[in-house]
Amino acid sequence: IFDFNNASTFLLMTSKRLPGLEKLFREAARRYGIDWTLLAAMSYQESHWSPEAISPTGVRGLMMLTTDTAGDLEVGDRVDPRQSVDGGARYFRALLDKIPDRISDPDRTWLALAAYNIGYQHLEDARILAQKAGNNPDAWRDVRKFLPLLEDDKWHVQTEYGKARGGEAVRYVENIRLYRDILRWNYSSEEEKQPRQRKWSNWVALSPVSLDAM
Repeated sequence: IFDFNNASTFLLMTSKRLPGLEKLFREAARRYGIDWTLLAAMSYQESHWSPEAISPTGVRGLMMLTTDTAGDLEVGDRVDPRQSVDGGARYFRALLDKIPDRISDPDRTWLALAAYNIGYQHLEDARILAQKAGNNPDAWRDVRKFLPLLEDDKWHVQTEYGKARGGEAVRYVENIRLYRDILRWNYSSEEEKQPRQRKWSNWVALSPVSLDAM
């Protein structure tokens, strides 16, 4: 969950780890037509910018690719930063392209992010539930309400692809949105920063956070 301590840690990590990875994010983003701050925010949410990161389910690397996804993308070494970032960017680009053409940004991006986390099939299940309930399956504000229902036995039995951690997907997207906004602010000019200064100061914790264990 994104909170004040998470925000402080993130800001500190932008000076500790991001400088050594920024070029990779910029290059991959340019190659696949993605906002580099979004790609960097995704990587932070996935791995805290740690190339050696590994989850209990076995996903690894900066972009936390599964063995199957890495194989499909011909990523030979998931913990190699360049291969991981390139693979993750390619996979995200493929998801963006898979979203129906009628859906425009920012909904297109938020839905693709959810698919990156939970899988495209489960995203489609949530969109179908939203549509059946009279909501807009093309709008993130509506789909996000139905993703958590994929965890509920009453609801997931109505879907084609079954149970999934939909609540986690919602938190995933919302965290990345905030991380991306912070990065955009951090890399904007001083003139651009001024209107946003008060907004960040309202919720970013300024107390130091220890990174020794990270």
